[in-house]
Amino acid sequence: MDMENQAIEQLFTRADGSYVFARWGRPIVPVVFGVDDASLAVFKGAIEAVVTLASHQMAETDMELGANLMIFFCQDWDEMTEVPHLDKLVPDLAPLVGRLKQADANQYRIFRFDKAGAIRAAFVFLRMDDHLAAVPADTLALSQAVQTILLWSDTAFDEVPPLAMIEGKAMLRPEVADVIRAAYDPVMPAMARDASHALRIAARVHKAS
Repeated sequence: MDMENQAIEQLFTRADGSYVFARWGRPIVPVVFGVDDASLAVFKGAIEAVVTLASHQMAETDMELGANLMIFFCQDWDEMTEVPHLDKLVPDLAPLVGRLKQADANQYRIFRFDKAGAIRAAFVFLRMDDHLAAVPADTLALSQAVQTILLWSDTAFDEVPPLAMIEGKAMLRPEVADVIRAAYDPVMPAMARDASHALRIAARVHKAS
């Protein structure tokens, strides 16, 4: 099912009404903290699958940061303040932890951008509350991979999640996959702040269907 132009625009229109789009401008180098080897393999496999879908690249190391997609698991948000050097990567870490505790949040994502506005790094924080603990590892991994491959709106998936259950297995919704593919078309910009960008994505989605 194709997405309508307006639906695509809403995926990148933030709650304040601004249109903000960005994709990765460099190969993705993931690292996952706080999980066992089996879960680590699941997460890296999900990230690789979404990166392949986007026709983007992964690498063994990032020349600037070593790893540029960092995923942290914790049982309590206070654990984040105990991670060595994390406060250097995430400014104002202590106030952020305070806000996450106050909101009783179970996940949070931070993006960093290069001079051209493309994504240069992403930090994903997951607090394993009862809700997240009940989510199968492969579903959680695919969900996070999808939500970090692009800078989506902060309200993009409030009403309809990016994944759907198909024959008992969590799968990326085809219309979301189409948007990811179109957004990584080589002729498309790495960053956009004008809603006309959504029309260009829609044109590519419709052409591919």
